[in-house]
Amino acid sequence: MANFEKSNVPQFTVDVYQNEYLPEGGREVNAIATVTSTGGGTVGSAVGAPHLYSAGQGPDAAVAVMVDCSGSMDYPPTKMRGARDATAAAIDALRDGVHFCVIGGTHVAKEVYPGGGRLAVAGPQTRAQAKEALRRLSAGGGTAIGTWLRLADRLLASADVAIRHGILLTDGRNEHESPDDLRASLDACAGRFTCDARGVGTDWEVKEVTGIASALLGTADIVADPAGLAADFTQMMEAAMGKEVADVSLRLWTPMGVEIVFVKQVAPSVEELTDRRTEAGPRAGDYPTGSWGDESRDYHICVRVPGAELGQEMLAARVSLVVPQGDGTVRTLSQGLVRAVWTDDMAASTSINPQVAHYTGQAELAQVIQQGLDARKLGDYDGATAKLGRAVQLASASGNEDTAKLLSKVVDVVDATTGTVRLKARVAEADEMTLETRSTKTVRVKK
Repeated sequence: MANFEKSNVPQFTVDVYQNEYLPEGGREVNAIATVTSTGGGTVGSAVGAPHLYSAGQGPDAAVAVMVDCSGSMDYPPTKMRGARDATAAAIDALRDGVHFCVIGGTHVAKEVYPGGGRLAVAGPQTRAQAKEALRRLSAGGGTAIGTWLRLADRLLASADVAIRHGILLTDGRNEHESPDDLRASLDACAGRFTCDARGVGTDWEVKEVTGIASALLGTADIVADPAGLAADFTQMMEAAMGKEVADVSLRLWTPMGVEIVFVKQVAPSVEELTDRRTEAGPRAGDYPTGSWGDESRDYHICVRVPGAELGQEMLAARVSLVVPQGDGTVRTLSQGLVRAVWTDDMAASTSINPQVAHYTGQAELAQVIQQGLDARKLGDYDGATAKLGRAVQLASASGNEDTAKLLSKVVDVVDATTGTVRLKARVAEADEMTLETRSTKTVRVKK
């Protein structure tokens, strides 16, 4: 592990966990890279010049809150009231000096506050004005989320800041634009701002909301009861206010002959990154990780190396954390090394690293939950029972208690150790949607 320090820059570390020993003929190398960010200021900018300042010197962020105002938000009326209260709570959580706006979303996107194609700067007066503007929000119209995202992008890009963040609330399906239109909007906004997405009630499409958050490197969740929106929005805004460095990429360099099998985030949630690679010079590629505060995330890297003789060793990959600079270069914040050593020691070469084993199980857990719920919706109850039983087994073995509790609302657990379950005859829609939405959340290795 190497750590590069510079004043005003948050300190990043990369710790690599792996079993570097391969048997004769062995070619697949797996490693978990734990990336930790602590303290510091803000580096980099999605749009415009880079920013560099010490923590506490001043806000360097812009936030757009997108509120669903489609007609369904009036059924029941508590949804619209909850959305107004939640947005007001989020505004209260803004730091003084942060740029912000509120967007009302229907089949078109409208500027609710401040208007005029600009952002407001948070302070006592603008917070009060924004909350007054929320009183005028009313439900009516359709849903075209891509238009909300594109307006947010235009407004956020007008601020000369490092951190750009969106918060999006919807209660229904994206029925007034095609999936291709939404995908085009997500592609246009990717890398320009991060976005947390929330579904309120149970009439929205889980894969739609989680897809938005995934594309824009944010979080997704369900708020089944509108009464919980204010607390959730406050928490989201406080998390956004804690971000200190933007546009961090995980850069993977590999020697000649090494093939990348996959790169994925595995904690705090499973997020596939393999297809998001952008080339970064000879045998190097960057994988986006978004904005960071004081936090730690884990990444699973799998590469295929050329065959070698017993006793040989090689550098299989170099993992770096990089941020862009204004002159087109990048700054390396930290790095770690992935190694391969060929041995005839069977005990060494067949041992699976605990971190690798754990996160392989967590990724499978997320996958079998999705497969089980999809099978249940299609009426394949035997397939659903098998997949969700495997999920119960994996959740129990890894100590993922939150997921185990969610599973127990969908299946009756006969024996968690063996994964023996029975599908419940009746499942509340909110419970099924909560399990699907949170299926990718993981736990770290038990110490």
